[in-house]
Amino acid sequence: MLKDQLQLTANNDTGSEASSLRSGRRAVLTALAGAAIMPFFSASSKAQPPPLPSGPISPEPTSRDWSGQTPIHYPDPDIIALDPRFRRCVQFNAPIQRLHTGTLWAEGPAWNGVGRYLVWSDIPNDVQMRWIEEDGRVTRFRSPSRNSNGNTFDYQGRQISAEHGARRVVRYENNGTLTVIADNYKGKKLNSPNDLVVHPDGSIWFTDPTFGIRALYEGNPGESETKEAVYRVDGQTGQIQLVTDEVGQPNGICFSPDYKLVYIVDGSQTKVWDLDGTRLRNGRTFVMLKLPDGSASSADGIRCDAFGNVWCGARPGVMVVAPEGQIIGMIRLPEVCANLCFGGGKRNRLFMAASQSLYSVYVATTGAHIC
Repeated sequence: MLKDQLQLTANNDTGSEASSLRSGRRAVLTALAGAAIMPFFSASSKAQPPPLPSGPISPEPTSRDWSGQTPIHYPDPDIIALDPRFRRCVQFNAPIQRLHTGTLWAEGPAWNGVGRYLVWSDIPNDVQMRWIEEDGRVTRFRSPSRNSNGNTFDYQGRQISAEHGARRVVRYENNGTLTVIADNYKGKKLNSPNDLVVHPDGSIWFTDPTFGIRALYEGNPGESETKEAVYRVDGQTGQIQLVTDEVGQPNGICFSPDYKLVYIVDGSQTKVWDLDGTRLRNGRTFVMLKLPDGSASSADGIRCDAFGNVWCGARPGVMVVAPEGQIIGMIRLPEVCANLCFGGGKRNRLFMAASQSLYSVYVATTGAHIC
């Protein structure tokens, strides 16, 4: 009927009336097109992040086919908002994906933006692995890796790794050579460098617990010659500076988005310090992780997002802490998550190194820093 009406109008178009009628026809067609797509926009406008839970929350993930062959309903039931502040971080139509499995203890994911790949460590197998974004392939990147743990990339795109086995921090140069950044403090061997981050001033900050020299599985047993501590290596002089030894077993480390705070995991608690130039001041407890059922958890690797939230690799997967220190969200995985990072072209993809597997999920925020 509409077609007949338009044809009849076209046959009667003359002179100045034709232009007016053509405009009228365009208006009719535009209205019809809008009506056709309105249900789509109406449905999209109703898409919301996960609601706040109203009952008991289990730390166990939902049963699913992690091969990805059986899609799940959105929102992903294992991305849980414990506080309204977390909802703005959640991408409604994004599932948690398992990208690879087969490692023994996955650690230290770091995103290379130029190569569009993720590198991470499998400490017991003494290798670094690489996941390639273009086609999802996984390759052995470096073998042996001297039981490397944490990895990152500096502002020149060079990879920096913390090696348990060799008790040192190294940098892989653009020409393929290797530079030892730190292997001792005042002539005494480091313990087993664990996690590291870079600062815009070119310095490298790293933690040095004794995990790697206490476990044959993850390194080479040896005697501790220095107290567990956190160090800074000057980007210009290469001088190593002890920034704090007021820690038991320092683990994950990250900066706040504005580089005014430094967060450091120390055993069962995560601490925070004010960053005053190159020194730390006013150390205090930031958070003691607890699961919704009241049981204790603890962070391993940590990274900040652009909102200032601290994302913690932990049990049962990832726990997210607001800048004020409240736990606001949780991502449940079938394995304990050791470490994580933000990557992808927009840095809105969270990569999670969890025991035997590598996982990812797109989020509605971005990483605060390059890695």
